[in-house]
Amino acid sequence: MARMDFRALCGFYESELFDHILPFWMKRGIDSEQGGYFTCFTNSGDRLLYPHKFTWSQGRFLWTLSRLNRTFKGRRPAKETRDWLAQAAHGAEFLMKHARLPNGNCAFILSREGRPILLDAQGNPREAGPDEAYDSSVYADHFVVYGMAEYAMASGDARAWRYAADLYESARGRHLQAVYRSDPYPVPAGYEAHGRPMILMETAHEMALAAEQFGDSRAGVYLSEAQRYMAEVMDKFRDPATNLMTEMWSGDPKKRGTMLGGYVNPGHALECMWFVCHLARRVGAPERIAQAIQVIKANCRAGWDEQFGGFFQFVDRTGGAPRGPVPPELENAEMIRKLRGNWDNKLWWPHSEALYMLLLGYELSRDSELLDWYWRVHDYTFRTFPNSDRGIGEWIQIRARDGSPVDKVVALPVKDPFHITRSFILCEELLRQARPD
Repeated sequence: MARMDFRALCGFYESELFDHILPFWMKRGIDSEQGGYFTCFTNSGDRLLYPHKFTWSQGRFLWTLSRLNRTFKGRRPAKETRDWLAQAAHGAEFLMKHARLPNGNCAFILSREGRPILLDAQGNPREAGPDEAYDSSVYADHFVVYGMAEYAMASGDARAWRYAADLYESARGRHLQAVYRSDPYPVPAGYEAHGRPMILMETAHEMALAAEQFGDSRAGVYLSEAQRYMAEVMDKFRDPATNLMTEMWSGDPKKRGTMLGGYVNPGHALECMWFVCHLARRVGAPERIAQAIQVIKANCRAGWDEQFGGFFQFVDRTGGAPRGPVPPELENAEMIRKLRGNWDNKLWWPHSEALYMLLLGYELSRDSELLDWYWRVHDYTFRTFPNSDRGIGEWIQIRARDGSPVDKVVALPVKDPFHITRSFILCEELLRQARPD
């Protein structure tokens, strides 16, 4: 694909977003009867598999609709932006009514009607057994907070803001006390996950923005918390010698030499770095932006498949498949299974996140290597993930190493509009205001 100037590229993203991605979700993703959203589609998007509602995806869908309204209000037809906000309101009401369990935590999965459920091996709903729990991932709580805070800003709904603030404190408290679960990526004992300070940083930053809009005195507290999590990401999980991001860090040097201690998730690192850049711009921390630029380049080099193109899902920090010793007690751990079985998958979400991060990194640094990487990723992404049936519109989200479609689940059995739509919104915003390339 020939390179476009930034004005043409901005139009390209608008067309992809409004002509292909959003029509799928507005037609198929809205549950107008029960509230909330449908997200359990096949990888190709041709049919809905289940009406179950993962609160993880409900919060992300809510964020997407709310941010669309905030970003394009006054620039898109009024009927369209009002519809986004109306559908966001239905999702917010569904979550406020059903998401939280009596203990204050969010259920991980809800039935279509909003009842907490677990799933059997065939994906059918069932009740929790004596030693099971419905609140199996604190990340679901954070995505509900993320969506609810964005909705509160779009709508001015003070009740939604109070809900977001209360749930944020609950989720944050569980993280600080290390009494939480993190499905679908459970963290083995003795390790800390990069995803913890990463999601706390972005959620706290979102909370600071919402608090300012509502005149809430906690805005400064949230912003300080976000900076503390940014420091943890960059000073603990970033290897200063290589600028690679460690996904599982341990204070025990022996654990750092294992398969778990030595793998890198390139897409996660790239997504996290735009969180860092947004926050660092806001608080005036140019040194963090400079570090982030080096992390972007290092993770692109380490994660790129030179044979077939695209980013691997996981790689060893020295390159190639994750390797290193696995303690006997972790041989059957879920993360070991994922590292061994899924490492060379090509997923839609790391590539959509990379598109925005590389454009943002170039705009902030004018480092030509980032622009070269952008076009390399752009070419691979748009020839690999968009559905050949443009009538469907949504991308095919999982590919094998050689780019062929794969019908499998790598995290959750969901397809939600979050990563692609968020990236395209942010790319459009940036390109509309960017300096000429």
